[in-house]
Amino acid sequence: MTDREGLPIWYELLARDPDAAERFYTHVLGWSVERPQLAAAPDYRVLAAPDGDGVAGLMAVPSGAPMAPGWLVYLAVDEVDATVERVTAAGGAVTMPATDIPDVGRIALVADPDGTPFYVMRGDDEGSRAFRSADTATAGHAVWNELTAPDQNAALAFYAGLFGWRHEGAMPMGELGDYKFVHSGTICLGATMNSFAGKRPGWQFYFMVDDVDAAAERLTGAGGRVIQGPDEIPGGSFSVVAADPEGAAFGFVGERRA
Repeated sequence: MTDREGLPIWYELLARDPDAAERFYTHVLGWSVERPQLAAAPDYRVLAAPDGDGVAGLMAVPSGAPMAPGWLVYLAVDEVDATVERVTAAGGAVTMPATDIPDVGRIALVADPDGTPFYVMRGDDEGSRAFRSADTATAGHAVWNELTAPDQNAALAFYAGLFGWRHEGAMPMGELGDYKFVHSGTICLGATMNSFAGKRPGWQFYFMVDDVDAAAERLTGAGGRVIQGPDEIPGGSFSVVAADPEGAAFGFVGERRA
């Protein structure tokens, strides 16, 4: 495996209406769509950044599954089965046991002790470029991974035990506490924060855009909504917290060019 343990290597959107979701995200984030014709998921779609790198998958919410539309992340591991054992030993749960996907890799869907789902994966290809840190990101790529938890320190301890992540640096948010940055080696993956009224526990992912105001205009014009922002962030860019027409939360980051 060429992907380093614990790095985000893929993102996935579950939607009630994949055709409508495809139209929305290609318009708002500038992604293109490929259809790899996977035997295990014939309608699976790959969302690619303008530079051609695959970033995320898109599929329908499985029939009968007790899941709302939303985004998931795949985290790289060397040994899927061993990682699943560590997840359960640390108080997490297994939603889908380890499974081989031909020409893709071995994956399992698990959840942390707060019930937040994520995939672990050993990929078969040459390495993922879906996530890029803020200093190397280009339009369409994931650039930030944000975890909201009832206890951010306890949540990070779980992921640290699996992947060696650590808190390093923070931004005070008043009564909400600190927004604590998460690192894997020298790479800043994102941050954690404590949950608060109106903010449920879970992962939220941010994607890079060239112009945050133009993206916000496309968002609302296509039936999405701005939940918060644009807010200035360290480095001079701006972030927007958003929801798509089905209510799936996501975000985007970019400059204000107006």
